[in-house]
Amino acid sequence: MSAPLYVSTRGGADPVPFREALLDGLAPDGGLYVPTHVPALPAGWQSATALADLGGRVLAEWLPEVDRLDALVMDALSFPIPLVPLRGGGWDGVHVLELFHGPTLSFKDVGARTMARLMGAALGGEPVTILAATSGDTGSAVASGFEGVEGVRVVLLYPMGQVSAVQERQLIVERDNVQALAVEGTFDDCQRLVKQAFSEARPAKGRLSSANSINIGRLLPQTLYYLWAGRELAVAGAEGPPAFVVPSGNLGNLTAGTLAMRGGLDVAGFLAAHNANDGFPRFLDGGDPPAGDSVRTLSNAMDVGVPSNLERLRSLFSDDQLRSLVRGEAVTDEETTASMRRVHDETGYLADPHTAVGLEAARRARGRGEAGPMIVLSTAHPAKFPEAVEAAAGVAPEAPERLASLWDAPVSVETIPSTLDALRAHL
Repeated sequence: MSAPLYVSTRGGADPVPFREALLDGLAPDGGLYVPTHVPALPAGWQSATALADLGGRVLAEWLPEVDRLDALVMDALSFPIPLVPLRGGGWDGVHVLELFHGPTLSFKDVGARTMARLMGAALGGEPVTILAATSGDTGSAVASGFEGVEGVRVVLLYPMGQVSAVQERQLIVERDNVQALAVEGTFDDCQRLVKQAFSEARPAKGRLSSANSINIGRLLPQTLYYLWAGRELAVAGAEGPPAFVVPSGNLGNLTAGTLAMRGGLDVAGFLAAHNANDGFPRFLDGGDPPAGDSVRTLSNAMDVGVPSNLERLRSLFSDDQLRSLVRGEAVTDEETTASMRRVHDETGYLADPHTAVGLEAARRARGRGEAGPMIVLSTAHPAKFPEAVEAAAGVAPEAPERLASLWDAPVSVETIPSTLDALRAHL
């Protein structure tokens, strides 16, 4: 079967090849791009001995037109993604997939670095402005991923006062091709501005594109670590397919997992672990789609009131299918803190607040009698949230050198109101 084309979730745009979907970000009708079909996993994919090797094989089925794809993926995915088993306290059979060993210590390095290299290859020097809203980790991963890519300028929007000190420092470190904007509003306001800019504003030079998980180029690489986890679990001799516990906000991570499953990964199901922004769990329980404002929590990268990728999930699955495949859990800040403490006390494992939300959801699932292997996606390094982790677990996480050196670097940031006119001045 040939590589997929990409169609809008809203049905008002013609199918386009990957390059156009990647560079445009959003479809002309305002919808999100989804593939016309999901390529089957290549024969022998589980024999890959490294993540980049697996990535080259799998993405070749999606992107046969990309030259030197293997080298591109090798460069992007040059860091480990270990699968760590938990021991003690009833945690046997629960594994943590550590996705935070990339340059910015967040799972978003996987998608952002790969997308940056795909986009650089597709542009061939053509100027582009990358517009990205971030609730904490996306912005720094995008800025790092696109650093030095010819012709690319990055504009980051983040909600002022609503990211951790470490996250903000990662966002505002001075880079030649990056403009950080602190928005007087919420992450939902930042997302709204991005979508308005695509429909109503254009940069003074070149094209406008997105690096949020609304861009299909971010999602496809994220399927790879689900496959890698499945492969690692099989090598370890686990019996039965895993259930994936996904700390969730904008639902891009979960969507990537469902694409991996559609391609042929054997999955027992998904558990979407949310903080107090619980619109998606309520939807899964039969409620209306999320429509409310976000609220601030310890797991701030998941503070999303209206998840963009729900539109994509509802295009890929009927509501009944989605509710059968995915269970939702909502975890309060108090429960998040208790989870960090409990897991450290019982297993010695030190988790950040986002991972702790996933671990609490996994604990509840075990309490309901759900057996079988379970993989909790760990989305950020605990050193990005040192105060919250130490307050909960009584242990200060050790900061990698690349975090410690941030505090001596020059910074550049501007504050803007949450209006399109204010953003337009920076495009």
